[in-house]
Amino acid sequence: MARISGVTVPTEKQVQISLTYVYGIGPTHAKQILEAVKVDPTVRVKDLKETELDAIRAEIDKNYTVEGDLQRIVSGNVKRLKDIQAYRGVRHKNNLPVRGQRTRTNGRTKRGKRIAVGGTQKKAASKT
Repeated sequence: MARISGVTVPTEKQVQISLTYVYGIGPTHAKQILEAVKVDPTVRVKDLKETELDAIRAEIDKNYTVEGDLQRIVSGNVKRLKDIQAYRGVRHKNNLPVRGQRTRTNGRTKRGKRIAVGGTQKKAASKT
């Protein structure tokens, strides 16, 4: 089991794919990290030597902000936007899309399940 930045990465996958399991490392950063430490991107994690794993860990620690630190920075940025009541902060606060997407017909992911508005259906005739 290989642990990188506190995350257990899958051992059966290629290194370039496994690195993306760490929050803050995407495909591009994974490729840059592997080029910097001169490791073949297509080798499986289980086949890496311990020295190569240590080199990858050192490169990430030295040059990248990942996991908890990055999440703290992002949440701090969102909190700042909310505190100064910027438009984006208000959208975050109201749980609506922030980057200009339309919400009239789409946006169910952010807005949640549809809620039926009362009074739209005909009432059944009651017995008198």
